[in-house]
Amino acid sequence: MSASVPGFTGHLPGSVGLRKLNTAMLAAGIAAFGTLYSTQALMPTLGDEFDVSATQASLTVSAATGALALAVVPMSVLAEAIGRTLLMRIGLCAVSALVFLSAVAPTFTTLVGARALIGIAVAAVIGVAMGHVGAEVNPRAVGAAMGLYVAGNSLGGIGGRLVSATVDDLLGWRVSQGAIGLVCVASLLVFWTNLPPSESESRDASARTIVRDLLRQLRNPALALLYLLPFLLMGGFVAMYNYLTFRLETAPFDLPSSVVSLVFLAYLSGTAASVVAGRLADRFGRPPVVCGAIVAMAAGLAVTVPDRLSTIIVGTVLFTTGFFAAHSAASGWVPRLAQRPTTIASAIYVLAYYAGSSVFGTSVGVAWSNGGWHATAAAVGVLATLALLAAVGVSLLARPRA
Repeated sequence: MSASVPGFTGHLPGSVGLRKLNTAMLAAGIAAFGTLYSTQALMPTLGDEFDVSATQASLTVSAATGALALAVVPMSVLAEAIGRTLLMRIGLCAVSALVFLSAVAPTFTTLVGARALIGIAVAAVIGVAMGHVGAEVNPRAVGAAMGLYVAGNSLGGIGGRLVSATVDDLLGWRVSQGAIGLVCVASLLVFWTNLPPSESESRDASARTIVRDLLRQLRNPALALLYLLPFLLMGGFVAMYNYLTFRLETAPFDLPSSVVSLVFLAYLSGTAASVVAGRLADRFGRPPVVCGAIVAMAAGLAVTVPDRLSTIIVGTVLFTTGFFAAHSAASGWVPRLAQRPTTIASAIYVLAYYAGSSVFGTSVGVAWSNGGWHATAAAVGVLATLALLAAVGVSLLARPRA
């Protein structure tokens, strides 16, 4: 792994290095997110297969995201020791192998365990990716680059859910997970052949230096408040999609899982929104983009409340657009607020992101079980409101640097 190159200011807009890095990170996002959420569309099937409740079935997602949240900071520390590019390559190899193993899990407990191992492997990729982009890309292009990476996340989310649900209807959930494994292998090849050698990292950071950097980032009040955004927004986003699946597969809709999976095409709006929001944030600043995107999320959530398929689809698209725009702009906020090196700061952001997914992705199931979609939407709405308040707080604290 190359040491930091003196005078290196990051890959410039339009450069070959930036194009190759963007291609590699796009592939990484597709593989990681395609795997991480591939069981979300299968939750009703897995509930029937293993005779577990909706809340228990959600553990196939929450176990992966929870393990990822726990592993992300240790993985970022390991990245400082062995290099970010090497760790990401190892992580994607492990993800590809583990998803094939999860397809043959004999019991629900072993499936959840395999999904937790997948979360740890994904942490080696996602926990490092944001910091890597922030360190390798020139500040003039970091917003657009981060937006493209988030767009890869959304594409992975679409692909993972659509492939899982479609193949599940035809050949069963085990074959569907094998198909996800093939997608991971293909993405790994694209990632491996395109990822440029790092120009910004060295491997001489001591444990004391890393701990000091961690504490320094946490003492930044604007950054500490910023970490509430991914925790609350991702928690609400995953909960919404988790229980929307159950809603559409039961009365009055009674749709098959392959048809329900088409709802995840709403992620396409997130793909476009991620790129656009990143560019808008570079041009106009992050506060108005983040706050406007959260308001759009809340509006979309409200539109999903009536039991009409047309309004559910429109609301889901608006909700998804708002979420990915908010995440894209907020993630690009981290390298601007953090002190370099930004790897640890980005890792904490990712930790908060997946901790929210794990905590609220399962706990909002209580609202679904006791009050149906109205209670679920209300719970997610509270999370969005708190996120908006946090965004306003970050804007005030970070105004000179936003």
